[in-house]
Amino acid sequence: MKNIENIPQRAPLRIIESQEILEIIPHRYPFLLIDKVEIYEENKLAVGIKCVSANELFFHGHFPNKPVMPGVLILESMAQTAAAMIMGLEEMKERFAYFAGIKNAKFRRQVLPGEVMKLRVEITAFKRQIGKVKGIAFVGDEICAEAQLIFALD
Repeated sequence: MKNIENIPQRAPLRIIESQEILEIIPHRYPFLLIDKVEIYEENKLAVGIKCVSANELFFHGHFPNKPVMPGVLILESMAQTAAAMIMGLEEMKERFAYFAGIKNAKFRRQVLPGEVMKLRVEITAFKRQIGKVKGIAFVGDEICAEAQLIFALD
């Protein structure tokens, strides 16, 4: 399934490197699932990058003889990308984001060790404490997962 046009083909406005991600979101190994975030439109559109390593802890049990990244962790990677973009804003510094829902999740392709996954997230609605995100995960030019994510701010 070719759909690379969903990844912006221009230079990002801003890049959030791994060290800054650690300052923005509370996740740590083994649950930090993004390596970099490229912001294309502030508070609207970003692409997260996850370099999937064979050393990932989850591959020991999913599955030992045929390692496949769990779909739920692909969705979590999308959520972390959106959280890094939103929570990195100065006005959000003291806030915390939680999953509030997932709709229309579809898994189209396996994500394997050694691959680079790109996570395109677009904020489709955001009012005070609730936001909605459209997320699409890619490996190369193939969609591996897509979903609508809902988050709540504390």
